Amino acid sequence: MNHVDGYLIVRAASLYIGVVLTVAAWALRRPGRRELSGAMMAFVWNIPMLLALHLIADRAGWWQFDAKGGLLLGMPVDMYFAWACLWGAVPALAMPRVRLGVVVAVALAVDLVLMPAAFPVVQLRNHWLAGEFAGLVFCLLPAQILARWTARDEHLALRTVLQVIAFTGLTLFVLPAVVIEGSGGGWNNPFVRPGWELSLIVQALALPALFGLSAVQEFVMRGGGTPVPFDAPRKIVTSGIYAYVANPMQLSAVLLLMLLGIILGNLWLSAAGIMAHIYSIGIAGWDEGEDLRGRFGKAWTAYRQRVPRWIPRWRPWYRDAEPVASLYVSESCGMCSEVGLWFRSRNARGLCIVAAESHPDRSLTRITYEPMDGSRAVTGVEAIARAFEHIHFGWAAIGFLLRMPIVSTLAQVFVDASGGEPRQIPVARK
Repeated sequence: MNHVDGYLIVRAASLYIGVVLTVAAWALRRPGRRELSGAMMAFVWNIPMLLALHLIADRAGWWQFDAKGGLLLGMPVDMYFAWACLWGAVPALAMPRVRLGVVVAVALAVDLVLMPAAFPVVQLRNHWLAGEFAGLVFCLLPAQILARWTARDEHLALRTVLQVIAFTGLTLFVLPAVVIEGSGGGWNNPFVRPGWELSLIVQALALPALFGLSAVQEFVMRGGGTPVPFDAPRKIVTSGIYAYVANPMQLSAVLLLMLLGIILGNLWLSAAGIMAHIYSIGIAGWDEGEDLRGRFGKAWTAYRQRVPRWIPRWRPWYRDAEPVASLYVSESCGMCSEVGLWFRSRNARGLCIVAAESHPDRSLTRITYEPMDGSRAVTGVEAIARAFEHIHFGWAAIGFLLRMPIVSTLAQVFVDASGGEPRQIPVARK
């Protein structure tokens, strides 16, 4: 067997091993819909993570690939796909109830055999086990956690965070890499630009990213689901950013790709954003619309007649039959009562300003927003942010930002330090 045959056999064998083991695990266990969804998410997680691991390994000198043709950033695509299967779908399908420590140990044992056996395509260096450890911790382990949480419908907020990381990596890392390499073009490194230009770039990307993240947050908090179609919300979501635009996540992705293409100096990447928009309008939009119409009926039809898919409304839309949200503001607190007057003067839609002293169930300690749709109430800065969303799109964007997890915590600390700390509000006697 000559040198060329050795390369071909290793690459073909890696692909066959990944595919055969995935199919065998599925055929032997016949997983249910949620287990299969979990396995798919484990595979998706590994796509951006393994590509990032490859770049780090190459720079750190853990291992290198010696191959020609069918490469993505120097990594053979066939081995890339097989690796994502072996660390993603295969363990999720074959060992869904085995302890994670055992799954990691099995994966390590398999890699100790397969990595050296992949020579000459995979050329290991002295400290390759450090890269192996990094891969197990950041690629395999989170993938299996995500698969199990999805299969068992557990830890909604945390699994959504993992989904966001995975799909952000796909959209802003893997897809640009594929487009740039596939087009044969280069790209401008944005990090060599002056600080003020980098600041403008970050701000330009932050706004569409905020729309997408706010939409995901709305799915979790008000819909009880995630953006992934096979892990979708159980209730129709028409609040928050969805009161202004029907496709905020798709809008976010399209704008980010178009902006990235401009920033990186690759028009093909911007064109990918345009093609994603056309696809969303066409096949994806039709399929999504049929699915939502089937699940939510007249409520979805009424929503789509009033809320545009791509260009946000200036004022929010709320269903006439929808319970009006309440913002409980103390009348005995001067600062709080001024907040209530401010919202009344802005003619907020779908929002009723109510005296906190008249709350029917309990004594409040902060301004409180109750959505009245069965989802949980929020207080303090989050309550104000929610109320902003009832005014117009400008104030709503500020509300979206203030509701981001880290931002809301920091803002609440600042407000508390400025005199807006919790205080006991007496309940009015009936």
